[in-house]
Amino acid sequence: MEKSNTTIDFILLGLFNHTRLHLFLFIVVMTIAIASLNGNALILLLILLDSRFHTPMYFLLSQLSLMDMTLVSTIVPKMAADYLSGKKSISPAGCGLQIFVSLTLGGGESFLLAAMSYDRYVAVCHPLRYPVLMSWQLCLRMTVGSWFLGAADGLMQAAATLSFPFCRANEIDHFFCEAPILVRLACADTSVFENVMYICCVLMLLVPFSLILTSYSLILSSVLQMHTTEARKKAFSTCSSHLSVVGLFYGAAIFIYMRPKSYRSDNHDKVVSAFYTIFTPVLNPLIYSLRNSEVKGALKRWLRKCANVKPQYT
Repeated sequence: MEKSNTTIDFILLGLFNHTRLHLFLFIVVMTIAIASLNGNALILLLILLDSRFHTPMYFLLSQLSLMDMTLVSTIVPKMAADYLSGKKSISPAGCGLQIFVSLTLGGGESFLLAAMSYDRYVAVCHPLRYPVLMSWQLCLRMTVGSWFLGAADGLMQAAATLSFPFCRANEIDHFFCEAPILVRLACADTSVFENVMYICCVLMLLVPFSLILTSYSLILSSVLQMHTTEARKKAFSTCSSHLSVVGLFYGAAIFIYMRPKSYRSDNHDKVVSAFYTIFTPVLNPLIYSLRNSEVKGALKRWLRKCANVKPQYT
């Protein structure tokens, strides 16, 4: 196949076709995306305005909401504009930006979820030592580290992916630019890059995932020693809901980035990518925050305050 330089635009084939079923699915996805943006913005606003939430645990939650909002805002508007306008082209610079931002946020969220699991472990298993084991200094270091490691991975993969020469068949069967998908269009030997990417994925996905499983195993072990049935049920419910979201996020990311090349399918990749870029962000406010009695109480107080504000007429 003929090679092309990186000045030629790519064509994103998208997630949907122009059929009635796909139009309905498009509306569903847009509704979920809007709900995700509103839910995460509400959580971010509540944590910012209520001084009772100025703690390490809620600061980590605010960073998770910020990452989810940015991820959805990076991918969904472009996907919607392409579907509605029929113009599906994206420049190499725009493609590189999507790769960088999605990997920065995905990688950052991977480490942030591990930090949040450590926070829960300390709160449940060592409540009296929480101020020492989960100090503000450590919390800020883990947060900055999450953003930095995600950005480093995103910059490296975006630069390496766009450095390859691409074939004239520049159609990307996806709804946004993702490194493993784009590499398939390269007219060069990408085996070294794919091996390096695999090692990065082990560090960025499996290591934090192992830390999360270890933290929740220790939490469950501590929960089983609780004397009251009600406390055990509450703790089990919280842990299971948290782990379900973690499983969706890591499972989808591992499926995309660590699956052997021979098992890859464009249709499967699009559906699975939608899970961790669109569907998981709407679950995070529900699981981590809105099921929390303190957050629900703050939300009710805020709504009551808004309802009691009377318009002023001059």
